[in-house]
Amino acid sequence: MNNLMLTLLGAVYQFEREMLLERQREGIAKAKQAGKYKGKPNTIERESVWNLLDQGFSIRKVASELSISLVSGQKIKFERKNNKFI
Repeated sequence: MNNLMLTLLGAVYQFEREMLLERQREGIAKAKQAGKYKGKPNTIERESVWNLLDQGFSIRKVASELSISLVSGQKIKFERKNNKFI
């Protein structure tokens, strides 16, 4: 009997969670249409990163020169490589 109750509660929880996520996606879509949901603005000058990379600097050197994280430098390099300018 306990197993059945737990299974039933799990199913109800999963259904409610899916409904919440669906409402959230709808809200985000409406906000995007209204121009209110734009995400976090870029704070790193991508051109600066690209210029240093073009000059032959390593990603580690670029990161230390511009006081950004190594991961941020790698992401910016990857974006440029794949033409995914954000």
